[in-house]
Amino acid sequence: MHNNFKSGFVAIIGRPNVGKSTFMNHVIGQKIAIMSDKAQTTRNKIQGVYTDEQKQIIFIDTPGIHKPKHKLGDFMVKIAENTLNEVDAIMFMINADEGYGMGDQYIMDRLESIKKPVYLIINKIDLVHPDQLLPLIDQYKDKYPFKEIIPISALEGNNVNHLMEVITENLQEGPQYYPEDQVTDHPERFIISELIREKVLQLTREEVPHSIAVVMDGIDNRDEDEKVLVQATIVVERKSQKGIIIGKQGQMLKEVGKRARKDIERLLGSKVYLELWVKVQENWRNKDHQLSEFGFKQDEY
Repeated sequence: MHNNFKSGFVAIIGRPNVGKSTFMNHVIGQKIAIMSDKAQTTRNKIQGVYTDEQKQIIFIDTPGIHKPKHKLGDFMVKIAENTLNEVDAIMFMINADEGYGMGDQYIMDRLESIKKPVYLIINKIDLVHPDQLLPLIDQYKDKYPFKEIIPISALEGNNVNHLMEVITENLQEGPQYYPEDQVTDHPERFIISELIREKVLQLTREEVPHSIAVVMDGIDNRDEDEKVLVQATIVVERKSQKGIIIGKQGQMLKEVGKRARKDIERLLGSKVYLELWVKVQENWRNKDHQLSEFGFKQDEY
């Protein structure tokens, strides 16, 4: 991979029908990697992965950033808020045609505690007269310190390239998480990588910080014995971390593999061969940049 490759996770939030999926379809077009939300009931849903020579942006839909109606709702909001603190940027999308609404205020109140850049994306500008846009921009500008306000039409493609450039400028250098031709037949890739990461963190406790990523190398069906071959690499920042994860005589890695395999078999509904490697990629994230902590931490909610 050439130098200065950037990658990151971007959450798209907003009330229903503001055009999130139209945006995804426009941006990703033929490159889309829509992933199903199978086995992700309370989690984030990957909307799509955009990859080119310079960057890879993983767009995440964060369900649950709305007024909770019950206990489960509270839990969902908590997860959504945790996610927002762990992505690299947030796109808050509104509909130019509908203007400001109470649902927006609720979301902006939630954003108060978030320390990540939030872009206000005013979609559907093709439906309003340009004169209507400025008062709308002013109204929102006073309510929240957005990093930037970008009017677009996802349907017509107006200003979408500019939006992608702005987001890319603010991403850090990082690994490519998914193959550029990410196929749609394994939406489980992401979940599997998270299951492995979770086991590493459970077993190594404080010794290995959260600065690890799990990169999926392959998932192949091995027809002769009906087992699925899953290959993945655990990426760490330092040699010492690699030593801890492998453990004495490889015991730690074996235990990570054993626990992860059980979960993966449950997820895929078939027997699994799991092959794990550990490799050091120094300083692939800035110290304060919790790139690998983008969502599914099952902490104490």
